[in-house]
Amino acid sequence: MEKSTIISSNHIQGEPAPEPEFTVGVSVDCVIFGFEDYKLKVLLIKSDMLPYEDHWSLLGDIVNPDEDIDAAVSRIVKDRTGLNDVYMEQVRTFGKVNRHPKGRVITTAYCSLLNIRHNELKILDNELHWHDVQEIKEMAFDHMEILDACRNWLQYRVQKHPLGLRLLETEFSLRDLQLLYETILGEKMDRRNFRKKFFSMELLIDTGIMEKNVPHRPGKLYRFDYEKYGKTKKKKWQGIDF
Repeated sequence: MEKSTIISSNHIQGEPAPEPEFTVGVSVDCVIFGFEDYKLKVLLIKSDMLPYEDHWSLLGDIVNPDEDIDAAVSRIVKDRTGLNDVYMEQVRTFGKVNRHPKGRVITTAYCSLLNIRHNELKILDNELHWHDVQEIKEMAFDHMEILDACRNWLQYRVQKHPLGLRLLETEFSLRDLQLLYETILGEKMDRRNFRKKFFSMELLIDTGIMEKNVPHRPGKLYRFDYEKYGKTKKKKWQGIDF
């Protein structure tokens, strides 16, 4: 395990350095959500560290002593998945004393949303694959707590920003949009009220195209007007709760 140390500022040049006053490991854990088959999913790998060998874990690692924490996040995502330029947002820090079997390690959780169909995993080591969030009952370390915290973060964020639309195709039906929000928030919504609220924001562009090859009545396909949202986001989105 890499170690970060803080040396006393009273050290006199030329004399032997004193023992470190603190020894602590700093790590990051990446929670990457996706949406597939109307299920919220997360990327997990098999841990190879005792006593959590063969338990599922998040994508994480120790931050190197000469490495910025954001750079560590990019490195970990690339090394574990083969994906580049994945936007990760910092959520919160976890620092229970005995959370890591090798010593004192404080970790910061980062979160991202990926369209699974548009981001093919290039590395599958340690059985890396997407898992249905609802089916995950146990994980290595305190990763279940971290996953739950990031899901709570996601539930709050999708009600304040159009973050969840990253999980859909560029063109989507209102049915797909509602199912996405219901899946993330974990609750059923009134169809008429949901659509009324979205249309009231005037941020959906009717493509004039209908769904094809669907097992239900085809619906219209829409696009989200990101340009208009960028100009009027406070007026059009903030405070809109579903």
